[in-house]
Amino acid sequence: MNTPADTLFPYEGPDALRRPVLEALTRVVDPEMALTIVDVGLVYGVKVAGEQVDVRLTMTSAACPVADVIVDDVEAELARVLPGAPDIAVELVWEPPWTPERMSERARRFMGW
Repeated sequence: MNTPADTLFPYEGPDALRRPVLEALTRVVDPEMALTIVDVGLVYGVKVAGEQVDVRLTMTSAACPVADVIVDDVEAELARVLPGAPDIAVELVWEPPWTPERMSERARRFMGW
């Protein structure tokens, strides 16, 4: 993967963890869309500070039936790649609202847009 995380979502933290965080989040798939949460544009930001990792996510709809699955997958994938068993906090946010414009070019092609 050649795309830096900060072009896909805001990232704050050590440069050495930027790629592992991006790769971990890219392994999380939105089961309703069959695309990664990064491609769908659900990741609003990641901050890594010491033992704390904060992730801001949204869903395509507040009524998303798989939100808990996605949050659990994000926590599990980040725990796999980050040393020292950090405290991972995933916050679901609704502002700004998700729109299809947040999707990557790859996701738009997949959706036929």
